[in-house]
Amino acid sequence: MAEWNDFFVAVTGASAALTGLIFVGISISLTKILSIKGLPDRALLSLLLLLNVLIISILFLVPQQTTKAVGTEILIFGIIVWAAILKLDLRIYKHKQKRYKLSYAFYFIIDHLATLPFIIAGFALISNCTNALYWVLPAIIFSIIKAVLDGWVLLVEINR
Repeated sequence: MAEWNDFFVAVTGASAALTGLIFVGISISLTKILSIKGLPDRALLSLLLLLNVLIISILFLVPQQTTKAVGTEILIFGIIVWAAILKLDLRIYKHKQKRYKLSYAFYFIIDHLATLPFIIAGFALISNCTNALYWVLPAIIFSIIKAVLDGWVLLVEINR
Protein backbone atom coordinates (compact mmCIF):
# COMPACT_ATOMS: atom_id res chain seq x y z
CA MET A 1 0.00 0.00 0.00
CA ALA A 2 2.98 2.32 0.33
CA GLU A 3 2.95 3.04 -3.41
CA TRP A 4 -0.52 4.58 -2.97
CA ASN A 5 0.64 7.04 -0.29
CA ASP A 6 1.06 10.05 -2.61
CA PHE A 7 -2.31 9.35 -4.20
CA PHE A 8 -4.08 9.39 -0.83
CA VAL A 9 -2.22 12.52 0.28
CA ALA A 10 -3.43 14.29 -2.88
CA VAL A 11 -6.99 12.99 -2.48
CA THR A 12 -7.08 14.02 1.18
CA GLY A 13 -6.14 17.60 0.30
CA ALA A 14 -8.48 17.80 -2.69
CA SER A 15 -11.47 16.35 -0.86
CA ALA A 16 -10.89 18.60 2.16
CA ALA A 17 -10.80 21.65 -0.11
CA LEU A 18 -13.92 20.59 -2.02
CA THR A 19 -15.77 19.85 1.22
CA GLY A 20 -14.96 23.34 2.44
CA LEU A 21 -16.07 24.92 -0.83
CA ILE A 22 -19.38 23.03 -0.83
CA PHE A 23 -19.93 23.99 2.81
CA VAL A 24 -19.33 27.68 2.01
CA GLY A 25 -21.57 27.42 -1.04
CA ILE A 26 -24.35 25.93 1.05
CA SER A 27 -24.02 28.66 3.63
CA ILE A 28 -24.21 31.36 0.93
CA SER A 29 -27.51 29.98 -0.41
CA LEU A 30 -28.81 28.54 2.86
CA THR A 31 -32.11 30.41 2.95
CA LYS A 32 -32.96 29.36 -0.61
CA ILE A 33 -31.80 25.76 -0.02
CA LEU A 34 -33.94 25.47 3.11
CA SER A 35 -36.99 26.78 1.25
CA ILE A 36 -36.96 24.03 -1.41
CA LYS A 37 -38.05 20.58 -0.29
CA GLY A 38 -35.32 17.97 -0.76
CA LEU A 39 -32.44 20.42 -1.28
CA PRO A 40 -31.18 20.29 2.32
CA ASP A 41 -30.90 16.51 1.93
CA ARG A 42 -29.07 16.94 -1.36
CA ALA A 43 -26.67 19.36 0.28
CA LEU A 44 -26.02 16.89 3.09
CA LEU A 45 -25.55 14.11 0.55
CA SER A 46 -22.84 16.01 -1.32
CA LEU A 47 -21.06 16.80 1.94
CA LEU A 48 -21.27 13.13 3.00
CA LEU A 49 -19.77 11.94 -0.28
CA LEU A 50 -16.79 14.27 0.08
CA LEU A 51 -16.41 13.60 3.80
CA ASN A 52 -16.40 9.88 3.01
CA VAL A 53 -13.55 10.36 0.52
CA LEU A 54 -11.67 12.50 3.04
CA ILE A 55 -11.98 10.08 5.95
CA ILE A 56 -11.24 6.97 3.91
CA SER A 57 -8.15 8.66 2.41
CA ILE A 58 -7.01 9.57 5.92
CA LEU A 59 -7.51 5.98 7.07
CA PHE A 60 -5.20 4.79 4.28
CA LEU A 61 -2.53 7.22 5.49
CA VAL A 62 -2.40 5.90 9.06
CA PRO A 63 1.10 4.40 9.41
CA GLN A 64 1.79 0.74 10.21
CA GLN A 65 -1.78 -0.51 9.90
CA THR A 66 -2.30 -4.00 8.63
CA THR A 67 -4.17 -4.47 5.37
CA LYS A 68 -6.95 -6.28 7.24
CA ALA A 69 -7.27 -3.41 9.73
CA VAL A 70 -7.61 -0.84 6.93
CA GLY A 71 -10.01 -3.14 5.10
CA THR A 72 -12.18 -3.49 8.19
CA GLU A 73 -12.22 0.29 8.76
CA ILE A 74 -13.09 0.97 5.13
CA LEU A 75 -15.78 -1.71 5.12
CA ILE A 76 -17.46 -0.46 8.30
CA PHE A 77 -17.28 3.20 7.32
CA GLY A 78 -18.33 2.39 3.76
CA ILE A 79 -21.44 0.53 4.92
CA ILE A 80 -22.44 3.34 7.29
CA VAL A 81 -22.05 6.02 4.60
CA TRP A 82 -23.77 3.89 1.94
CA ALA A 83 -26.78 3.36 4.26
CA ALA A 84 -26.96 7.10 4.99
CA ILE A 85 -26.72 7.95 1.28
CA LEU A 86 -29.42 5.39 0.45
CA LYS A 87 -31.73 6.88 3.10
CA LEU A 88 -31.13 10.41 1.78
CA ASP A 89 -31.60 9.33 -1.84
CA LEU A 90 -34.93 7.68 -1.04
CA ARG A 91 -36.09 10.75 0.87
CA ILE A 92 -35.04 13.07 -1.98
CA TYR A 93 -36.76 10.83 -4.54
CA LYS A 94 -39.95 10.82 -2.46
CA HIS A 95 -40.08 14.64 -2.52
CA LYS A 96 -39.35 14.98 -6.24
CA GLN A 97 -42.17 16.08 -8.47
CA LYS A 98 -43.39 13.28 -10.71
CA ARG A 99 -41.82 14.78 -13.84
CA TYR A 100 -38.34 14.82 -12.19
CA LYS A 101 -38.37 11.35 -10.62
CA LEU A 102 -36.94 9.56 -13.64
CA SER A 103 -34.12 12.07 -14.08
CA TYR A 104 -33.19 11.67 -10.41
CA ALA A 105 -32.45 8.00 -11.13
CA PHE A 106 -29.23 9.21 -12.80
CA TYR A 107 -28.11 10.88 -9.56
CA PHE A 108 -29.20 7.86 -7.53
CA ILE A 109 -26.99 5.58 -9.65
CA ILE A 110 -23.97 7.91 -9.36
CA ASP A 111 -24.42 8.05 -5.57
CA HIS A 112 -24.18 4.29 -5.35
CA LEU A 113 -21.30 4.09 -7.82
CA ALA A 114 -19.60 6.50 -5.41
CA THR A 115 -20.22 4.42 -2.29
CA LEU A 116 -20.47 0.72 -3.13
CA PRO A 117 -16.88 0.39 -4.48
CA PHE A 118 -15.58 1.43 -1.03
CA ILE A 119 -17.45 -1.52 0.47
CA ILE A 120 -16.04 -3.84 -2.20
CA ALA A 121 -12.55 -2.46 -1.50
CA GLY A 122 -13.01 -3.17 2.21
CA PHE A 123 -13.96 -6.79 1.53
CA ALA A 124 -11.11 -7.12 -0.97
CA LEU A 125 -8.54 -5.74 1.48
CA ILE A 126 -9.73 -8.08 4.23
CA SER A 127 -9.43 -10.96 1.73
CA ASN A 128 -5.91 -9.83 0.73
CA CYS A 129 -6.84 -9.35 -2.93
CA THR A 130 -3.87 -7.90 -4.76
CA ASN A 131 -5.81 -5.23 -6.67
CA ALA A 132 -8.17 -4.21 -3.86
CA LEU A 133 -7.19 -0.56 -3.90
CA TYR A 134 -8.27 -0.17 -7.51
CA TRP A 135 -11.89 -0.32 -6.25
CA VAL A 136 -11.24 2.89 -4.34
CA LEU A 137 -10.43 4.84 -7.51
CA PRO A 138 -13.92 4.80 -9.13
CA ALA A 139 -15.52 5.50 -5.75
CA ILE A 140 -13.41 8.63 -5.34
CA ILE A 141 -14.01 9.78 -8.91
CA PHE A 142 -17.79 9.29 -8.74
CA SER A 143 -17.91 10.94 -5.30
CA ILE A 144 -16.15 14.04 -6.56
CA ILE A 145 -18.22 14.22 -9.76
CA LYS A 146 -21.50 13.87 -7.85
CA ALA A 147 -20.51 16.37 -5.18
CA VAL A 148 -19.53 18.93 -7.84
CA LEU A 149 -22.81 18.35 -9.71
CA ASP A 150 -24.75 18.85 -6.47
CA GLY A 151 -22.65 21.90 -5.67
CA TRP A 152 -23.55 23.38 -9.05
CA VAL A 153 -27.25 22.83 -8.37
CA LEU A 154 -26.98 24.29 -4.88
CA LEU A 155 -25.09 27.39 -6.03
CA VAL A 156 -26.24 28.13 -9.55
CA GLU A 157 -29.36 26.26 -10.58
CA ILE A 158 -31.45 27.28 -7.57
CA ASN A 159 -30.85 30.93 -8.44
CA ARG A 160 -32.07 30.66 -12.05
